[in-house]
Amino acid sequence: MTTRLILAALWVLAAAPAAAQPSGAASCAGCHAPGGSGPVPSLEGRPAAEIAAAMAAFRSGERPATVMDRIARGFTDDETRAIAEWLAAGTHRDHAARP
Repeated sequence: MTTRLILAALWVLAAAPAAAQPSGAASCAGCHAPGGSGPVPSLEGRPAAEIAAAMAAFRSGERPATVMDRIARGFTDDETRAIAEWLAAGTHRDHAARP
């Protein structure tokens, strides 16, 4: 009985995501795929502050872009920070294979 409970608890922990994917974060993986498999550089290993600062620069027009300026304008500062922290933590890799 104890072994079954332990196995059930381990299964639940393994199935649970490390952190909930913030709203809008799925749009990042289309181009910035984990492992550099996307058409533009991966965001893996980048600090959250760097990602958030880049998004702010795209949003303000300070940093030139083809599409990121338009995408960045769709997010608030709070949403941008949440996405940046989620990407920096590496939890996006857990969701990469999920629909």
